[in-house]
Amino acid sequence: MSNGTANLLGMPRESLEQWFADRQQKPFRARQVMQWLHQRQELDIEQMTDLSKSLRAQLATDTAIALPRVINRFDSADGTVKWLLSAKSGQAIETVFIPEADRGTLCISSQVGCALDCAFCATAKQGFNSNLTSAEIIAQVWMAMRDLPRRDNGDTAVTNVVFMGMGEPLANYREVVPALQLLIDDLAYGLSRRRVTLSTSGLVPQIDKLAHDCNVSLAVSLHAPNDTLRDQLVPINRVHPIDQLLDACWRYVDAFGNRHITFEYVMLRGVNDQLQHADQLVELLRGKPAKVNLIPFNPFPG
Repeated sequence: MSNGTANLLGMPRESLEQWFADRQQKPFRARQVMQWLHQRQELDIEQMTDLSKSLRAQLATDTAIALPRVINRFDSADGTVKWLLSAKSGQAIETVFIPEADRGTLCISSQVGCALDCAFCATAKQGFNSNLTSAEIIAQVWMAMRDLPRRDNGDTAVTNVVFMGMGEPLANYREVVPALQLLIDDLAYGLSRRRVTLSTSGLVPQIDKLAHDCNVSLAVSLHAPNDTLRDQLVPINRVHPIDQLLDACWRYVDAFGNRHITFEYVMLRGVNDQLQHADQLVELLRGKPAKVNLIPFNPFPG
């Protein structure tokens, strides 16, 4: 690993081009480094042979390429893989790969813990510890791409990336957006915008900001069809109630066109799963560019 302050792994194209410009280097140097890092998965700067020796020396001095330590890896019989990774803060995060016949979805984390305190969330019970850097976020994808065998058609195992792991992505906006930009950049991971999904509990100002900064799929953790119930289950609703949240969602759709919002709804027996809740949900989303993902609740101790 190189020593330095800037972790190249988390730098999107614009930032990397500026880094080279500040050192009187042409922008195409950034493109070369991105392809070495993300497509060829080369971590050794000395092996980036289309860069001059002096430039490689400067990169080795002024930058780092750092991966998190793998604490543990769990492989299930159905092909699901879970990594427990060490974050820079000293805490641990989870990354999960879920294989399906037509896709491979990587669920990544954006924070260590979470401050939003949703009533049914295991991550919320540990509280908030720290934000991940863009490099720590992208490293989860980099490592999965390296570790998992390619699909039968030759494609990488990871075809979809979802920000549905630990943390609220929009509460770590500054680091999440560069990671999103790398995921959809043709010089990095080149994923379709429809195959990169950010899941949020509903930070309305950041949803509006994201509509200007990055075009990816949006999923919203709704979990209740009325404010009274959602105030209890998803406390951020007390700040941004459902009508404000939905208005922000429709603005997001309008910004890009021909899109829909996925609403996640965890089924909690006797809490939000009654017929009246189903009727309210239908009325809430009737005629809107939306789909609902019903999720079985996964119990945890306590």
